[in-house]
Amino acid sequence: MRIPARSVCTAIRDDIVSGVFERGSRLTEEQLARRYGVSRVPVREALRTLESEGFVVTRRHAGACVAEPTEREAADLLEIRLLLEPLGAARAAQRRTEAHLKVLRGLVRLGQDRARRGQGEDLRSLGAWFHETLAQACGSPGLTSLLTQLRHKIAWMYAVELPARPVEAWAEHGAIVDAVARGDAERARALTALHAERTTGAHRLRIPTGVRPSQHPVNTVGDRI
Repeated sequence: MRIPARSVCTAIRDDIVSGVFERGSRLTEEQLARRYGVSRVPVREALRTLESEGFVVTRRHAGACVAEPTEREAADLLEIRLLLEPLGAARAAQRRTEAHLKVLRGLVRLGQDRARRGQGEDLRSLGAWFHETLAQACGSPGLTSLLTQLRHKIAWMYAVELPARPVEAWAEHGAIVDAVARGDAERARALTALHAERTTGAHRLRIPTGVRPSQHPVNTVGDRI
């Protein structure tokens, strides 16, 4: 069975974000095909996609390499986040479905419960799921794609500290969902802008690390974009 390039792209991106592939390291089609147990065709397609996203660069005499973003480029991502996330929330207030609201409300309930219990690692994954769902609810494939790429890049370049007051942070999530549910685009935009600004200070630039062991074969990776 042919493994889709999307799955290969997800696997390579995950390994770049987690530091399995060091910044600046060379990525050969043969190496990646062997690592993920696929042919070189989906690897080639995946590398093109990752280059368009900014995770990979093509260098003369070296071929595809993991990109090496500068501190300024990393700082720009946080500024872009302050612009795009509020826009996504405003669009979600206008275009969300009942299915989106059901997931968002469920995540808020779980987040508030875990925050009261002090279960930090659960909060990290729930927060990522919340923002992914909010991005999907905006009803714009282009904006959803931009928000998704932005989250991946920020996760690659920054370590994010858990909020000092997680109960308050999840109360902010709940207020955003209430505004989205009411169709109040301007309030959803304002609350998300405030939340994004408050959490910007929790981002710490990562120090590039060496290559780590493989996490998973490609055929066990989900098709997350």
